[in-house]
Amino acid sequence: MAKRDYYEVLGVQKNATQQEIKAAYKKMAIKYHPDRNPGNKEAEEKFKEAAEAYDVLHDEQKRARYDQFGHEGLNGMGGGFNGAGGMNMDDIFSMFGDIFGGRMGGGGFEFNFGGFGGGGGRGGQQVYRGSDLRLKVSLTLNEVATGVTKKFKVRKNITCDHCHGSGSEDGQTQTCPTCGGKGYTVRTVNSMFGRMQTQQACPTCNGEGHTIKNKCTKCHGEGVVTGEEVVEVKIPAGVADGMVVTVPGKGNAGKHNGVAGDIQVFIEVQSHKDFVREEQNLVYNLLLDVPTAVLGGSVEIPTLDGKARIKIEPGTQPGKVVRLRGKGLPAVQGYGYGVGDLIVHISVYIPETLNKEEKQAMEQFAKSDNFRPSESCRKKVFEKFKAMFS
Repeated sequence: MAKRDYYEVLGVQKNATQQEIKAAYKKMAIKYHPDRNPGNKEAEEKFKEAAEAYDVLHDEQKRARYDQFGHEGLNGMGGGFNGAGGMNMDDIFSMFGDIFGGRMGGGGFEFNFGGFGGGGGRGGQQVYRGSDLRLKVSLTLNEVATGVTKKFKVRKNITCDHCHGSGSEDGQTQTCPTCGGKGYTVRTVNSMFGRMQTQQACPTCNGEGHTIKNKCTKCHGEGVVTGEEVVEVKIPAGVADGMVVTVPGKGNAGKHNGVAGDIQVFIEVQSHKDFVREEQNLVYNLLLDVPTAVLGGSVEIPTLDGKARIKIEPGTQPGKVVRLRGKGLPAVQGYGYGVGDLIVHISVYIPETLNKEEKQAMEQFAKSDNFRPSESCRKKVFEKFKAMFS
């Protein structure tokens, strides 16, 4: 099952501050803590999911990688429980204690969880976030090598132009009578953790702090309508198949002038007629004729940016590798991470049929000891063969 967006897991906006992220994690951790939900596997999974999201979003380096490339961008950075970090439940509970900073009292830990606004709006008021959109783009290796900008016509929710996103026909709203405009209600409960003060979104206004009396006739009070927009997506050089590039703020518009979602662009790299990709390197199979392999010469081969000539030494053996430095692909991290190589694997073509003259010539060669492999040559080939399987 695909992982959920980490911002969605914690219920925060894409531009949330570290304080907002920490507060949102506190709320989730208390709600789904295993001690509070004994035997509830769903709550346990949500507890782990919230810890995983916080582990990434509170780390600036991991967060930056995640914002640009999604979950795939965290490979090798220890992001998430399946990453190199390998977080377990002990790690989670340790982080849980550090985050809450609870103090031991006569009735256990006492926490005060004030300030949990629905969606991170000012004053605790709900701010809606539009949903993300997903697109797929197919790239050639040449586009991967240089980076490319693609344009998409996207059908999505946009801000209603009749009410300018307010959802109100006359632009008027009224303060919610239940929460007094705060957007939340507060209650104090006694639990196994001690005395807890919690905030919940107001059930009357859904956390907005106000209600609409006369709803917009075009959007029916939602503040958004269906429309189209042309979106430019800048895809950096070096991306790989399966990566995700995120375009912030270009997804569905949020209700009532809320925050727009993102567009997640899934990368698909087309196969190439000449090259096979191995991370940053490109691999090319060069098939030589027998005379060139025996006598040597100069051979032209393709590269991503044109042609190149390589020198073939006399007596070149099948399986020899020639490396052209810097003729591969750039690293997706960009400047300072180098460029891969073009690796040329040499094969030798042996004719399947011969005419009379060719056969006679080969029979003459067969009589020469120089055309028979020596013992040292056999040993060298065998060592290479063993190395392939080591």
